[in-house]
Amino acid sequence: MRVLALDGALRRCSAALVQDDVLLAARHADGERGHASVLPPLITAVLDEAGREFDLIAVTVGPGGFTGLRAALALAHGIALASGRPLVGVSVGEALAHALPQLGARELWVAIDSRRGHVFLERDGRAQSVALEALPPASGRVAVAGDAAVELAARLAARGDDVMLTDARLPLPRHVAVIGRRRLAGELPPRPAQPLYVDPPATRLAAPPRPPPRP
Repeated sequence: MRVLALDGALRRCSAALVQDDVLLAARHADGERGHASVLPPLITAVLDEAGREFDLIAVTVGPGGFTGLRAALALAHGIALASGRPLVGVSVGEALAHALPQLGARELWVAIDSRRGHVFLERDGRAQSVALEALPPASGRVAVAGDAAVELAARLAARGDDVMLTDARLPLPRHVAVIGRRRLAGELPPRPAQPLYVDPPATRLAAPPRPPPRP
């Protein structure tokens, strides 16, 4: 099965074509902004290199940045509509967990920087926004991944938890593709390609203009 994997959840956006766990072509770009304009040419380059045939589209749904998620998901839905191929969602935590298969009895905590003094913490298939000063208790040994992993691991170690800092920081498209393929096959619970927002967006709609005063 050939899977087109897309990611725009964090500071790196990426696109790749993966066939049966083998990476055929991949492109990525780092940057805090501009995913909406950067991701389309990445997809084009991948399809030009590896061919335009694919059976499935897998896209990260979060937790992550509001704008990047919207850009990647809008593109994924557009490609699915145009190609008639199925589309599935993959969380950042699922992709990072697949990159770390040998954790033993450690529970994986994925920490994403929310840029609001909190982290998006994904564990046990659930995501929540927590302050670093109010982390939940650990039930046992913990492994930490994500772009806020260093800070989270330091906090856990400081309070005496048994914590292992992994080197998994950002989701890689090959892992996004594998999780997507397993989800389509029914090996994992369904996850629609809809944004996994943990906090409300930082921007708000402007108030409607007031009517002019009557003369």
